[in-house]
Amino acid sequence: MENNGLKHNTESMKTANQAGIYKLIIFGVLVCMVGTYLRFAFDSSMLSLVSWIILFIGAFICIKGVFKILDA
Repeated sequence: MENNGLKHNTESMKTANQAGIYKLIIFGVLVCMVGTYLRFAFDSSMLSLVSWIILFIGAFICIKGVFKILDA
């Protein structure tokens, strides 16, 4: 395999590999897990609504982290 001149130490690669971005994604996944657990743990209309909101907030956090990587 030849290298084709690809550089893995570019500024965008360094930005995309920041630990803070991956911590943000992991935090978002944990929030999604809490929302999913609450969604199926109890049978209440209000708790179901709150759990859906928590789930979408976690998904938004994850998407924000992914777009930070893609923006790099």
